[in-house]
Amino acid sequence: MKRSAASATQGDLLLVLHAHLPYVRYPEHENHLEEAWLHEAMLESYIPLIRVLEDLLNDGVDFRLTLSLTPSLLEMLDDKLLMKRFQRYLESRIDLAEKERFRTRNDQALAPLARMYHKRFLEVRHFFDRTCKGNLIPAFRSLGRSGKIECITSAATHAFLPLHMSEPATLRGQIGLGFSTFQRHFGKQPSGMWLPECGYAPGLDAYTRAAGAGYVFLESHGVLNAVPRPKKSIYRPVRTPAGLIVYARDAQSCAQVWSSRGGYPGNAVYRDFYRDIGFDLDDTYIEPYLPGGVRTFTGMKYYRVTGKTGRKEPYLPEQGLQQAARHAEHFLQARSAQVLSLRNTLRIRPVITAAFDAELFGHWWYEGPEWLRGVLGSPSSRHRTCRFITPSEYIAEHNAFETVSPSASSWGRNGFHEVWLAPANSWIYRHLKKAAGTLSRLSREYGTATGVFARALNQAARELLLAQASDWPFMMKTETAAGFAEATFREHMGNFFDLCKEVSAGTVREDHLILLELKSPLFREIDFRTFAGK
Repeated sequence: MKRSAASATQGDLLLVLHAHLPYVRYPEHENHLEEAWLHEAMLESYIPLIRVLEDLLNDGVDFRLTLSLTPSLLEMLDDKLLMKRFQRYLESRIDLAEKERFRTRNDQALAPLARMYHKRFLEVRHFFDRTCKGNLIPAFRSLGRSGKIECITSAATHAFLPLHMSEPATLRGQIGLGFSTFQRHFGKQPSGMWLPECGYAPGLDAYTRAAGAGYVFLESHGVLNAVPRPKKSIYRPVRTPAGLIVYARDAQSCAQVWSSRGGYPGNAVYRDFYRDIGFDLDDTYIEPYLPGGVRTFTGMKYYRVTGKTGRKEPYLPEQGLQQAARHAEHFLQARSAQVLSLRNTLRIRPVITAAFDAELFGHWWYEGPEWLRGVLGSPSSRHRTCRFITPSEYIAEHNAFETVSPSASSWGRNGFHEVWLAPANSWIYRHLKKAAGTLSRLSREYGTATGVFARALNQAARELLLAQASDWPFMMKTETAAGFAEATFREHMGNFFDLCKEVSAGTVREDHLILLELKSPLFREIDFRTFAGK
């Protein structure tokens, strides 16, 4: 099937998935609780999404999707230790599912679900071990080469960049490493960049443009509150004074998918994320499958959302799949109606940008990957009003963009910076600012350093980058694993200042340095000199 031309459709639909996890790696612990974040996301989101997209490609479906993969996530996916641990995690899920098949054998409602999970875990193991050879990055590269999926980068450790505008070296380091890490994994420069948390502040466009970004995404009010106010609202990309193209995220289309109140995932027939056997079953039975014996999610969930009640009904997979198909069709119909309305009111061919966390699909919303399959591959979409497009394709087709200066914004609660700068987390920034100044000074003073001193400064830069991740203040503010977030922040800050003191004293403890390098071996191309200057 030939791709629908612009003249045959009424508007463009730009779907974006942003895949990110904080860098968590504990080689000294055999079974670390927080490492399971990666394993869960791989099992429930990344692998299902890859398989859906590969199916669509193999079926010759004409679609477009933009996929942001953060450098910290890519580095974990390329880590042999973490991938071996994922294989071990898979084996434990398979073993648990086998036990569940026996335990539920006489339960007409639960036995089919136990068999479903067992089969699914076996299929994932085969896909990961045999098809992917233990590494998902080649699969992502292959998707990118198809021309239908546009893979892009983000800041190195997903720092909330607006709160570092007074630290040019930090901005250059975070953004520059984001591009060089993507280049190493994909063999080419990314065409665009996902700003962490859609966080923007005036002047940030110059740094992203200098690194090579052609475009970024902002929350809608970042463009609506631009100066001057865009004549085409958020339904045409705009150009910043630095020449960066900005796509504005459309709140209407996004709310249909992930709104906690009216979004699709809350439908009564969908699988309930929170009702997991890791919390339901007896300690002695489930403990071998829990990291450190801590009650947490296993991925085996037998109940559907049902409603606002503790009395959940058993999950019926066929009903979930049917509902996902209906919701996919509903989404496409709603976008068609939206496009036609915008054409009438704005007198333009609109671009609707719908951007989501990738982990929503499969992990938080079990049926999400199948919903995406329905949206991208719906038979009715062949005669659709909207044409799927990538940001680069749209830019290639147009050469006239309105120039505006976007406003400070984010996609966090209330739309600005309060999630990452609140009473619960504001204390971290004085340490980060002091550290950034220290690294900048040492990078100038030791610009010609080699050997162990250069290694120590490179590792200090890694520790600072890891401490700058937006995940830690987010967790502190939302009180989600807040203790772990604070401990991790303090650990990286302590490592940073210890290394800087040793460099300044002229006595680097190489044994200590080696341990830190082994624990956090990311960003192999890092150069501390990047952080010199103001």
